[in-house]
Amino acid sequence: MMTRKLKAVCFGEILYDVFPDKERIGGAPLNVASRLSSMGVSTEMISKIGADVEGNQLLYYLNSRNIKTGNILKDEKYKTGMVNVSLSANGSATYEIKYPSAWDKIDVTQSMINSVEQSDAFIFGSLIGRDEVSRKALFKLIPQAKYRILDFNLRSPHYSKELLKDLMQHSEFIKFNDEELFEIAGILGSKYNSLEQNLLFIADNSNAKSICVTKGRHGAVLLHDKTLYYNSGYKIAVKDTVGAGDSFLATLIAKLMKGVLPQSALDQACAMGALVAGNIGANPDISEETLERFIHPK
Repeated sequence: MMTRKLKAVCFGEILYDVFPDKERIGGAPLNVASRLSSMGVSTEMISKIGADVEGNQLLYYLNSRNIKTGNILKDEKYKTGMVNVSLSANGSATYEIKYPSAWDKIDVTQSMINSVEQSDAFIFGSLIGRDEVSRKALFKLIPQAKYRILDFNLRSPHYSKELLKDLMQHSEFIKFNDEELFEIAGILGSKYNSLEQNLLFIADNSNAKSICVTKGRHGAVLLHDKTLYYNSGYKIAVKDTVGAGDSFLATLIAKLMKGVLPQSALDQACAMGALVAGNIGANPDISEETLERFIHPK
């Protein structure tokens, strides 16, 4: 087991999810960072906010979660990001992502480069590539990273086939949900029908050494060190699914990097995703003890 404190940098959107009843802090990289920090990983965000009240509130939130904010820039022209979220009867979310937002305009600094160079993991998503400015910043930072983790968030119309292919060639770890897996496998020319066949097809057509596919309430599949691991999910009353996949990824990465065996890491990640879906909001407080009791009830 690794004993020194791990360091991770999350790059991308930080914003407000606007629900019919209230606004909640969100953005996939922010959600990942929040969960990583809660699991004892020294975590930093690279992003951009507006020079507005919402941006200041985001900084306060991140600092309260022990997430470093020195590389979050402020933009005088563009506002802090906002996303309109609609929930279906079963708690599934759809998103209307306002463009342009401050996080679309991240410019690289030497401080950002230094942070990525010194980190154990650099985590980014596909959504941040929708604007040329932040996309260029991402591809300047990727070569500095020791370990590159891609978290797909396909939000139409905010991506291109060329961007998705490029990101996969620059990533050692890729996380999809099952719908994203089939869409991207199709983009790459897969003729297969099963999840496992398409997962292995993507492994053969990218530089990823590890690939994880989430399947909602049916758990997840992990390809790691050329071995497939499975978890069939945990039963829970879903309140909303926002952020569940982000906490899943953060838990999986934290556990694997700390030397936890892949099957146990996957089980814990699936349990964390279920617990987040069983709460309101993307970043509920869930302790390691709560996680363990959920997996192994007495």
